[in-house]
Amino acid sequence: MLSREQRNPLSDWWWTVDRLQLAAIIALILGGVILSLAASPQVATRIGLDPFHFFNHHVMFLLPSFTVLIGVSFLSPRQIRRTALIVFAVSIALIVITLLVGPEVKGSRRWITLIGVNIQASESAKPAFVVLAAWLFAESTKKPEMPATSMALVLLLTLVSLLVMEPDFGQTMLISMVWGSLFFIAGMRMIWVVGLTGVAGTGLFAAYLLVPHVAGRIKRFMNPASGDTFQVDTAMEAFSNGGWFGLGPGEGIAKRSLPDSHTDFVFAVAAEEFGIILCLILLALFAFIVLRALSRAYRSEDMFARFAASGLAILFGIQAAINMAVNLQLIPAKGMTLPFISYGGSSMVSLAYGVGMMLALTRQRPRTELESMNASAAPSYA
Repeated sequence: MLSREQRNPLSDWWWTVDRLQLAAIIALILGGVILSLAASPQVATRIGLDPFHFFNHHVMFLLPSFTVLIGVSFLSPRQIRRTALIVFAVSIALIVITLLVGPEVKGSRRWITLIGVNIQASESAKPAFVVLAAWLFAESTKKPEMPATSMALVLLLTLVSLLVMEPDFGQTMLISMVWGSLFFIAGMRMIWVVGLTGVAGTGLFAAYLLVPHVAGRIKRFMNPASGDTFQVDTAMEAFSNGGWFGLGPGEGIAKRSLPDSHTDFVFAVAAEEFGIILCLILLALFAFIVLRALSRAYRSEDMFARFAASGLAILFGIQAAINMAVNLQLIPAKGMTLPFISYGGSSMVSLAYGVGMMLALTRQRPRTELESMNASAAPSYA
């Protein structure tokens, strides 16, 4: 048992980190293991792989993901800024390489294989982008003469432009919503609210007119008879089959024909086999993590920590909300994973990186330590 009197990095971390939030995150990770075992064997069998292919890969990524999560949670705000800058630069470079040489899958170039591992660089770019944008907004509150807001806008346009070229409109929408939320938290004027809303609406309308698969998804959502809605219809059937308490582990019916039951529609598998009760528990865990992080961020006196922790919590929460809303046929399909529950190595490691930073930024640091870090960071670019 670690004592408060012990003065070492481990004991300092244990008594300052939000242990309830950490426990909720671990509960999600363990839930993801169970649901991967429930949802992935049928998919692997259908495409001629070993039944436990996806499950084994999911478990294989647990150790590096948990290592990243815990390791990053030890970092100071200054170290977080610096590592985010490096991660963002490397991610942007990988996205550019993916656009140039990556394989085209279903009309998009989102993946690149490095050392035998498939990497979706946009996943690691998201949490790093949030931290850098938060730092720029924090600087704008302390130094109004600094063009930090303009720099944050350039940062957004750079990432969004690359995501649109992939194309990945789901991630583009997610990034834009989080950036807008950060801008709002930083105290933007109403004229910016109107302007950014207009730009977002214009962009969505342009995508509808110019990108066939975006138009197809919106049309199928508005009028299911206009195209193939097999996946969302099957997902809704899974919710109906499961009822409150589910059919039982391994007894799911809809998952046998659901192509993305282990990724985008794992929430539907949870509903069918374990019932609406489990879905509500998952929803409660996501809500607890987000609200707990926002609450602790609000109490922080460091503007960067406040903005960055809030942005990371909003990123985590909106991604989960989008996935669950798609499963429930509340919004058009987006192709977005459910954090820590869906299968995906890049997604899991990147989520662990983002959540690790969130835990680090919401640690209860003494006032003297914060003042020391802020003073040492003042002349630094990050």
